[in-house]
Amino acid sequence: MSMFPKSAFGQTVFLVAALLLINQVVSYITVSLYVVKPTIEQVNLILAKQIKTVFIDWEDGVEISDEVSNKFFEITGIEVMTQRQAMSEGLGQTREYSMLSRSMSEQLNGSARVRISQTDPLVYWVEAPQAPGYWVKVPLTGFKENNLEFLTFYLSSIGFLSVLGGWLFARHLNRPLKALQQAAVKVGVGDFSTKLEEHGSTEVIEVTRAFNQMSRGIAALENDRRLLMAGVSHDLRTPLTRIRLATEMMSDEEDYLREGIIYDIEDMNAIIDQFIEYLRHHKREELALEDLNAIVSEVVHSEQKHQRTITFRENPSISNIPLSMVAIKRVVTNMIENAIRYSDGDIEVETAISSDKKYAVVMVNDHGPGIPESELETVFEPFKQGDAARGSEGSGLGLAIIKRIIDMHGGKVKLVNRPEGGLSAQIYLPK
Repeated sequence: MSMFPKSAFGQTVFLVAALLLINQVVSYITVSLYVVKPTIEQVNLILAKQIKTVFIDWEDGVEISDEVSNKFFEITGIEVMTQRQAMSEGLGQTREYSMLSRSMSEQLNGSARVRISQTDPLVYWVEAPQAPGYWVKVPLTGFKENNLEFLTFYLSSIGFLSVLGGWLFARHLNRPLKALQQAAVKVGVGDFSTKLEEHGSTEVIEVTRAFNQMSRGIAALENDRRLLMAGVSHDLRTPLTRIRLATEMMSDEEDYLREGIIYDIEDMNAIIDQFIEYLRHHKREELALEDLNAIVSEVVHSEQKHQRTITFRENPSISNIPLSMVAIKRVVTNMIENAIRYSDGDIEVETAISSDKKYAVVMVNDHGPGIPESELETVFEPFKQGDAARGSEGSGLGLAIIKRIIDMHGGKVKLVNRPEGGLSAQIYLPK
């Protein structure tokens, strides 16, 4: 799995943080190589000259008298100790530095050892080649461990403040994009009421302005379509009503013809109703907490008029669900009517909770021929009726209406071919 963020906000913060981290590392290395290291080498050189002074008259095998040692210590603060004395003064708790040892060896023309004790003040221990077994103790009162702690604190603070500044900058830069994304989601479910404020960088302003224009255009187009379909539906009903009246006045000898005409008129009226129903659910409605089991039970009871056995099994653990009661009734009615139209035998309706506990589910199971797997997604398109095996009645808007209403609720619709035969139509409503 890639660790690089996918969002523009996350990518901006990640890149800013990465650049600042690289800058901190480069700064640390630069300070170490060109400031700290030369300073330490300069101190090492000065100390080497002082140690040369200590052993200027040193001869092998001749020990320094306590009087000379004490006098030199009073003047310079530097002590010369034997190995045993040095160990008692803390030499065992020191750390040897190979780089300083090499530098000191070059200055003293022989093999020298340098050790440093992390005390306050720091203590510099040198074993000079002129006196093996003797250690020179040099207190470094000018160097304190606090200096290194302050440098670490300074670099950490600069890094933290830089990342914080980058995060605030990225947040400010991406706020208009977040608002644009939220507005796009609303437009996707038919809510055109949001008008974005045009602010930010020039590129973001241009995108926002284009989005507002697009939203207004889609809203106008949607209104024109609704008006057109409503007008057509109204104008069609008038001649259909006249035809129905004329048909009722036909003689008894033409009963066979009259029944066919009446059936066609009712079918056309049903198709017009579906057109209007499809257009009615073009935008998100206000949702209220409703008893889903009670709604489904009411619809199942009203559909018993079709002389088909419809059983309902409810899940009592389903609590009130945010939904539009009228719209969900329309959905469940369409699901049951589709099952009646395209199948024989009993129909089972049940409610359940999804496996992830996030959705309430309504399932309508039939014993019909089902739908080919390749067409399970396309049947939700308007005027798409699926495989010919399920017949060609209706306008092909039933599933499109279901999907539009469920999308308005933020849910999802599934059609599943049952292993034992038949189709399971399922809707998922967020709890």
